[in-house]
Amino acid sequence: MVALHIQHKTTYRYRYPVALGPHRLMLRPRESRDLRVTAGDLDITPPAAVTWAHDVFGNAVATTSFSTPADSLCVNSWFDLELHTVAWPIFDVAASAVSFPFRYTDAEWTDLGALATLQYADPTGRLRSWAQAFVRATPTDTLALLKDLCAGISAWILYQSRDDEGTQTPLQTLDRGWGSCRDFAVLFAEAARSLGFGARIVSGYLFVPDAGTGIVGVSGPGSTHAWAEVYVPGAGWITFDPTNRAVGGFNLIPVAVARDIAQVVPVAGSFVGMTDAFIGMAVEVNVRAVS
Repeated sequence: MVALHIQHKTTYRYRYPVALGPHRLMLRPRESRDLRVTAGDLDITPPAAVTWAHDVFGNAVATTSFSTPADSLCVNSWFDLELHTVAWPIFDVAASAVSFPFRYTDAEWTDLGALATLQYADPTGRLRSWAQAFVRATPTDTLALLKDLCAGISAWILYQSRDDEGTQTPLQTLDRGWGSCRDFAVLFAEAARSLGFGARIVSGYLFVPDAGTGIVGVSGPGSTHAWAEVYVPGAGWITFDPTNRAVGGFNLIPVAVARDIAQVVPVAGSFVGMTDAFIGMAVEVNVRAVS
């Protein structure tokens, strides 16, 4: 078990006071058998009314509403948590799914729904052909296939940090040969779906306990991060971090899961003002172990 403290500060600045619309915040870590939140809070400037709810995926979502114009918006969240994970997990895959291809039960297909459906156009079947190349035999070991796909993405694609909004499509990432962690996650999830797996996108935080460990996607002790999970009968949702060729996610703190990466943006909202009012945005994230 490791105890962690996470601080995530997002600041928007405007040239003139603007009317802030409702903002949707996905910042609270997603509790599970492996993760327990022990304390936390949101500090928002200007003051806002905050309501909490759970979305269709069970993510904790805070919605803010503002009553006064402002020339800046600061969303500062902190959470203390306990993380119970292991570096080399053992997955108890059901006998029916040990070898690929396998068939989900009718109930699983119904429940997975859109999570097993491609979210991006693949008109020529290029993505499916690229993913199919990782299938070494028929049948083949299911976990080995998914691990090869996870590792293969970082072998094919060069990691490049990108601060601009949006995510590349899987085909754009393959064409360009580079991408950020969110591009890696989307490519992996779509490739897995093209092979018939149910997959979902995860956003959260990456914790780096030791400097010099070769972890990609972070310059300090922690940062925001994106990865994916694949549903395998018996084992359930298995974590894959294609940016770091990792399986199991012992150093990942999930905040939200969803069908599409656009559904797990940490802070999203709007403002009403002059077209040149927006100056910029700054994000500060710190993830550290506490005694």
